[in-house]
Amino acid sequence: MAVALESKGIEREKYDQKLAEILQDHGVRPGKGLVLLAGFMRILSKTFVEKYHGRMMNIHPALLPSFPGVRAQQQALAHGVKVSGCTVHFVVPEVDAGPIIVQKTVAVKEDDDEDSLSSRILRQEHKLYPLAVKLFVEGRLHTEGRKVRIIR
Repeated sequence: MAVALESKGIEREKYDQKLAEILQDHGVRPGKGLVLLAGFMRILSKTFVEKYHGRMMNIHPALLPSFPGVRAQQQALAHGVKVSGCTVHFVVPEVDAGPIIVQKTVAVKEDDDEDSLSSRILRQEHKLYPLAVKLFVEGRLHTEGRKVRIIR
C-alpha cells in the first residue's frame, strides 16, 4: 500500500508528526521496523530522526562524506573527481552524515555530464540499497560509533 503525504507548506514538526502516525499505522515503531528514504528531499526534525535511531536508512548518490546534500553528481563533476558512486547510511539529524553502511564506486568518464553519471550511479543504487536492507534484516549490521561493521 502506498501513502502520499503532501509536504508543501507544512512546517517540519507537523509534517514529521503526520509521517510518524502513518508509519505507526503501518506497524513501524521505534525499535520495530525499518524506515527507508530514497529521493527524500526534506530534512527531518532531530526528534523524528532520534525516534528511529538505527532503524532509518537513506541512499545518497555520492561517496559520502564527499558531496552531501543536493546535486551530488554535479558537485562531483565540478570537482573533477575520477570516481563517484553511492552510499547507504543510517540517518542522523545532520544531512547525509550518518554512519556508512555500504558504498559502491562508479568511474567518472571524461565525457560524463550530470545525467549520464546520475544514470550509472542510479543503476548501482538499485543493487546497493536492497543489499543494505538484507544485511539489516539478517541482523548483520553492528554500529560502533560512526562505523558500521558487517558481521559475516
